[in-house]
Amino acid sequence: VHADKLYEMVANEAVHFQLQGFKPQNLSNMVWAFATAGVHADKLYEMVANDAVHRQLRGFSPQDL
Repeated sequence: VHADKLYEMVANEAVHFQLQGFKPQNLSNMVWAFATAGVHADKLYEMVANDAVHRQLRGFSPQDL
């Protein structure tokens, strides 16, 4: 399914709001969906990685990683 515009909008909103309100499971699911769909969202991926490091992976289960 091609939904490039939808992925772009979701990524832009998540980055714009600096992932506020996202739990580790939400972040994992979003990144998995983007990666599985082959979506390049470097700013989003970088922000999620930085957030995980900032949290020191607290709240992330092994499955989330």
